Amino acid sequence: MAASPLERTARPRRSRTRSRTVNSRPALVISTLQPHQYDLRPTCASLICPDCKTWVPITGLGTRTPKIVPHDTGRAGIDAAVRCRLGSNRLITVNVTVRKWQELLEDGHAETGHRRRTTVLRKPKGAVAPAVSQIATQKQAPVDDEHGDGRPMWLLREMKWASTEPAVRDTDARRAQLPDGDAPLGAPPVPRQTLHPEHRTS
Repeated sequence: MAASPLERTARPRRSRTRSRTVNSRPALVISTLQPHQYDLRPTCASLICPDCKTWVPITGLGTRTPKIVPHDTGRAGIDAAVRCRLGSNRLITVNVTVRKWQELLEDGHAETGHRRRTTVLRKPKGAVAPAVSQIATQKQAPVDDEHGDGRPMWLLREMKWASTEPAVRDTDARRAQLPDGDAPLGAPPVPRQTLHPEHRTS
């Protein structure tokens, strides 16, 4: 939303100011920042204010008392004019040379430049195990049906039954020859009275 004409917006941040005010906070040591968080080139000396996270010019970089210029927390000409009280006019201890700063930037670029997106190798999905009923159906399927000779399933089942029917009927006939209640041949007789074993006395 655009600011109304009555509202004050953030002022442009000049690289040099005539303010003699000095922030009472301890000086900000430049080496405590990451190399990409400040710029030591004389033409655009600046850094990211640790308090409001905005890029701010550095005044007096070549002097004994470099400091952060007074600045607002928002974008110049767009956001509201809210002064950064904690970071404005704060002294800076520049303990990194321009050459060392450039080397740190190059080293950081070399460390991250070789990184590539890794290809995710997904494991192939294993075949779903068939259900028990499906396994039984596969075992009982006739050989002719597996070859796909075109004959219907009901006809193949009748043909299989016809091939085994004589053996089944012969087995049933031999079972019918045994008298009711007789034990199978070769089996010990079943006792008809309750047995009471005697305990040995020592």
